[in-house]
Amino acid sequence: MALAGCPDSFLHHPYYQDKVEQTPRSQQDPAGPGLPAQSDRLTHHQEDDVDLEALVNDMNASLDSLYSACSMQSDTVPLLQNGQHDRSQPRASGPRSVQPQVSPRQRVQRSQPVHILAVRRLQEEDQQFRTSSLPAIPNPFPELCGPGSPPVLTPGSLPPSQAAAKQDVKVFSEDGTSKVVEILADMTARDLCQLLVYKSHCVDDNSWTLVEHHPHLGLERCLEDHELVVQVESTMASESKFLFRKNYAKYEFFKNPMNFFPEQMVTWCQQSNGSQSQLLQNFLNSSSCPEIQGFLHVKELGKKSWKKLYVCLRRSGLYCSTKGTSKEPRHLQLLADLEDSNIFSLIAGRKQYSAPTDHGLCIKPNKVRNEAKELRLLCAEDEQTRTCWMTAFRLLKYGMLLYQNYRIPQQRKALLSPFSTPVRSVSENSLVAMDFSGQTGRVIENPAEAQSAALEEGHAWRKRSTRMNILGSQSPLHPSTLSTVIHRTQHWFHGRISREESHRIIKQQGLVDGLFLLRDSQSNPKAFVLTLCHHQKIKNFQILPCEDDGQTFFSLDDGNTKFSDLIQLVDFYQLNKGVLPCKLKHHCIRVAL
Repeated sequence: MALAGCPDSFLHHPYYQDKVEQTPRSQQDPAGPGLPAQSDRLTHHQEDDVDLEALVNDMNASLDSLYSACSMQSDTVPLLQNGQHDRSQPRASGPRSVQPQVSPRQRVQRSQPVHILAVRRLQEEDQQFRTSSLPAIPNPFPELCGPGSPPVLTPGSLPPSQAAAKQDVKVFSEDGTSKVVEILADMTARDLCQLLVYKSHCVDDNSWTLVEHHPHLGLERCLEDHELVVQVESTMASESKFLFRKNYAKYEFFKNPMNFFPEQMVTWCQQSNGSQSQLLQNFLNSSSCPEIQGFLHVKELGKKSWKKLYVCLRRSGLYCSTKGTSKEPRHLQLLADLEDSNIFSLIAGRKQYSAPTDHGLCIKPNKVRNEAKELRLLCAEDEQTRTCWMTAFRLLKYGMLLYQNYRIPQQRKALLSPFSTPVRSVSENSLVAMDFSGQTGRVIENPAEAQSAALEEGHAWRKRSTRMNILGSQSPLHPSTLSTVIHRTQHWFHGRISREESHRIIKQQGLVDGLFLLRDSQSNPKAFVLTLCHHQKIKNFQILPCEDDGQTFFSLDDGNTKFSDLIQLVDFYQLNKGVLPCKLKHHCIRVAL
């Protein structure tokens, strides 16, 4: 019949109940006396069914109790997040009562804002109930998930070593200006140099360096690119400072090692073929035993006297021989250790330490700040010998780290596109002599032809300037006036400095071939001087003015090659060696921070 397949909720429908009551007895009990009556089965089945109306009323009553508890801020039976009652709390027993009809005004009050404190208290009680009902599982991070500390990392929860500590560092330039930079504790010298290059709008050609300068001790050295700036600053005295400077010779020994290590000063414990690659491999290989030997002037500790001793530099340290040139172990005495020391160059060794020559060097322990008595002062006979000792000290101390520092800029340059790499303003690779006399321009490869083209261009420029003289009046920017002052805007011109000052700048920025600067002449007010480095020696060439047809020209070779201004002269000798020992390659520069 239809009762077996219909939903149980239909049994409570009023219309359906009336139909059931009107059904005859014979139709309601077709099974016979052996089976239970259909009315009895319906009665038992109705008891097992869920009373939907009572359930809805019960839910409404629960919601009413919840909102009333929130509004009165009273402790009641909490509800779980799924809307059901907390089964752990006892419920009142008694018959189910039908709730009265709720007015629309009361329904509106239910939707009004609830108190946040009460809701948070209900959520905490619910969290405690869930935690107590779960099995005991050990918490691997009790300090993060405990009720006393929220699972959010606060600034003070991290250890000091992991916190990103910052520190202010003051850096000076060659002209005395300075800049305070905020750096991280793990910033290296290379990173700081790149930051200063960016802030100063300089050309990054990987030759900038950070110099550790000690004026009270008369010492300075270039920091290696991998050294931490904050760590180095912790070993410096209050009078010491950092300098931002060019150093073209920082990795020059990787390009021309034979120029830095004379054959008579280098010895090996193993057989070596003497090639450049083998020479560097022996220094970079920690298992090899290279040795630098020679005579040096050594200053005795705590005394003003100097002694000339036979000294040898090994991986284990710097030793001197107590008996002539003997290198037997019983005759060797340790002068300095390489592990906890750094090598410096003396700024004014003759004046401050009464050094016998101007080519002094010093091995300074890291623990020494102001005590000059603990410094190991040495002095070489010439600049090449001093450069050999200092370069060998760096290679034996750092080894492969130096080679990695040398290779990093080259690897970055290879990864970047040609359009993103910085282009130097003056370089022999970017300037070529061109001939535009025909319909199309061509590159002049013959130096003699390039020189004649430069002369023709100079004469043509002179004729144009003469024509401008005739046609117009002389202005403040007249070519004849401009040619005498235009060079003062260039970085390679250093104005009125002495010969000693120009030599000091060349030495500081690296004794490499082609490093130059121009300055005013002290002996001739109308002349200029070109200071050039070649084979680690500094030479000076005078630039004299000469007149031709009422125009002033400048020449290095007694008028054979004339130039209308110093900029044309520098551009020409960057392309052609001419009477100079080498081409002009790098210019000394001073940047204002």
